[in-house]
Order: sequence, then structure tokens, then C-alpha cells
Amino acid sequence: MILINYFARYRDLLNLGGEKLPLTTDLDTIEDVRRLLMARGEVWTNVLGECNLMCALNQELCQTDQPIEDFDEIAFFPPVTGG
Repeated sequence: MILINYFARYRDLLNLGGEKLPLTTDLDTIEDVRRLLMARGEVWTNVLGECNLMCALNQELCQTDQPIEDFDEIAFFPPVTGG
């Protein structure tokens, strides 16, 4: 089982703060999870298909090619800026 969290406007657009998914043999990386979620439809593709999408694995920033394991926590969020 993996935990997926959506933050900021992603949470608003998807109307979902988080969810749990079973870790199947075809889910090896965050990119695999992203593609699985985008297959849900247009809103999912628009949100998770953004080229500047940011992600974290177990609360550490990473790239979508990061391998995942059972009980991992994945977060998707838009780019953040500070000032």
C-alpha cells in the first residue's frame, strides 16, 4: 500500500487531499503512479501532466523516476515560490 497526497491547487482541482493505493508489480516508480492516476481522465491528466509538477517521496523532494516501495508516501504539488 502506498499513500498519495495532493497539495495546494492540486488538492482543489482534484477535490481530493490524499488516497491509498495498493502497490502492484507494475508500479516501480513515481512516474508509474503518475501515469496510472492520469489514466483516470481529463482533470487528472491536466493536473498531473504539468511539466513543472513537483513530487516528494517520504517527505523528501525527488524526481518522478524515483523507485518506490510498499508503505511509501508520495506527494504531488505545484511549484512553490518564496519571497
